[in-house]
Amino acid sequence: MIELLKLSKQYGDFTAVDAIDLVVPRGELFGVLGPNGAGKTTTLRMIAGILKPTAGTIRVAGVDMSADPITAKSKLGFIPDRPFIYEKLTGAEFLRFVAGLYDQQGDEVEHRARELLALFDLEEWRDELVESYSHGMRQKLIISSAFVHRPEVIVVDEPMVGLDPKAARILKDLFREYTRRGHTIIFSTHTLEVAESLCDRLAIIVHGKIRAYGTMTDLRRDLQGGERGLEEIFLRLTGENAARNLVDVLDA
Repeated sequence: MIELLKLSKQYGDFTAVDAIDLVVPRGELFGVLGPNGAGKTTTLRMIAGILKPTAGTIRVAGVDMSADPITAKSKLGFIPDRPFIYEKLTGAEFLRFVAGLYDQQGDEVEHRARELLALFDLEEWRDELVESYSHGMRQKLIISSAFVHRPEVIVVDEPMVGLDPKAARILKDLFREYTRRGHTIIFSTHTLEVAESLCDRLAIIVHGKIRAYGTMTDLRRDLQGGERGLEEIFLRLTGENAARNLVDVLDA
């Protein structure tokens, strides 16, 4: 469903993403982890067609993003980490607008939009301008807009940012059900507990390269992690020594 072949992105002499190969099949909930600046967001934005790769190939549902970007993007939904929305539209108008971009309209879309707004407790705000929404409400609206056209693939950058615990739980359940029905979701997160409990498989990116890949069982086996949790495996791979150096810092 998502195929990356030698995917790279350079900014001058800096290599943000370094020849990544990755396959995420249909019906999988896939997590991308890594420290700040590792290349996670850059990778996801290239998959979503927002950034153009320096080199390599991206296929979404079998469609080459470079050769046929319109068709590839038509199969995608994208949830960014920061919700930028047209503030002079109401919530209902915004969902109608997004669906229209994918040539979807009519009673079915209206019903779907209403159901999504109700799911995230936004139905009573459906006719209010987005400029009156809180950050969390805007994030819920952006999430709803990614699902309103029923895409085959959804790309998500830090999905839990700004969500209250109830909305976060609803989103987790929505992700699971959506992939159970044969769709594909790839998302990045810094919340390791969410990744460990939610994802079918994971990739840990460090300095633009995939350093580890697979299920939790695969990661433990490949890294000889025993029964270690994802946090310990992540810290071991990324070389984060802050926790070990804490005593030295406090005693300095």
